[in-house]
Amino acid sequence: MTTYSIDGLTITCEKQGADKYIKISYPFRFGKYSEIKSGNYTFQFNLNGEIKTIQGRGEGWLDASEWLKRNAGNDWTYFAAGGYTGAYDFTGEYYVPCLPYDSNGIFGHNRFTSPEVTHAFEAWHQLNAQLHAMDKTKIPGKVNEFINRVLSMGAEPLKQRAQKLHDIIGGRVSVLPPDTRHVEYDVIPLTIADGCLYNCGFCRVKTGNGFKRREKKDILDQIHQLKRFYDQDILNYNSIFLGQHDALFAGAELIEYAARQSYEILGLKNSVIKGPKLFLFGSVDAMFQADAALFEMLNRLPFETFINIGLESADPETLAQIEKPLSRKKVTRAFNQMMAINKKYNKVEISANFLYGADLPKTHMPSILELTRNQLDHFYSKGTIYFSPLEIIGSIQEVKNKFTEFKTLCRLPVYIYLIQRL
Repeated sequence: MTTYSIDGLTITCEKQGADKYIKISYPFRFGKYSEIKSGNYTFQFNLNGEIKTIQGRGEGWLDASEWLKRNAGNDWTYFAAGGYTGAYDFTGEYYVPCLPYDSNGIFGHNRFTSPEVTHAFEAWHQLNAQLHAMDKTKIPGKVNEFINRVLSMGAEPLKQRAQKLHDIIGGRVSVLPPDTRHVEYDVIPLTIADGCLYNCGFCRVKTGNGFKRREKKDILDQIHQLKRFYDQDILNYNSIFLGQHDALFAGAELIEYAARQSYEILGLKNSVIKGPKLFLFGSVDAMFQADAALFEMLNRLPFETFINIGLESADPETLAQIEKPLSRKKVTRAFNQMMAINKKYNKVEISANFLYGADLPKTHMPSILELTRNQLDHFYSKGTIYFSPLEIIGSIQEVKNKFTEFKTLCRLPVYIYLIQRL
């Protein structure tokens, strides 16, 4: 680690953060990064010199424990503390990701409209201008190299890099699995199948396309391009998202091929963050198609695997209203299969989505309690239930109160689905 001070800036190259993801109630950084402190702001950069986080302190900043974070898709997220305990009860995390686009409305205020956040971005642009004007002739080599990397990653190059990522995988990731919260949403996306089976009427993130598997050659080409794209910063990634919306239906052979090739070619075993993870979505019919051999294969992979299944409701009237082509019998069978798999395989966890907060039939929530309480004899720590908020009916506080009431009755972990794209 090298630290150098010049013109009111304190520059530190290659700081080492935590080597595994943990849930903690104060700002914490993972992996390897570099940092510039300027006035009341701390700017942190990944190993390619791309801005990663901005954190303020003192007057002119919302909260000393909160920060801004940029992802590879060039989206910024404001991580709000949300009262710590309250945030954890609702999300399973100590921080609530507040996004600049329409999502997670249950948490209210859009931080990106606040003057404090606007000023933070202005400070970032001012830092860039200061670095451009700086006399670098006497700056130590490693620090100079870092500054040049930062200068090469201005606003337009960052925008172009995000477009490059989307071109590689065939488009923006419209939604990440909710379980990616376990790695602070830092995943490398790899598309192994396009579209989905159902294209349900209620869904806001669907592509509208039918399901189609990718060829192995296409998957391998993506992996090699992703390795070049992430470049030096690939050391800070330990997790893969297999997209798009129903990778489970792609089948065991393609999933294993994509997972093992990713692990080897992207060098995930060399990541500075331990505990590699694999994330994917699955449909109810994908669950029925999957046999024991598929889950045994997943359990042997060098990953901990998280599969998120969209159940939405166990109520026939609700399923019809949201245009979900499933029956109560199918949803119940899929839920029971989820519980059995979670019990049998130590490195595989299946979570389930249900809808919440919309003007749905009164029989909707009781149908979910029938599955998640009445059919279970005790509390289970595996098999998280996520609620996807649709249109909020009534006050936000009323919705939260009803959620808390449901959470106390359910015999599985229950959280709000924080919709994030990439």
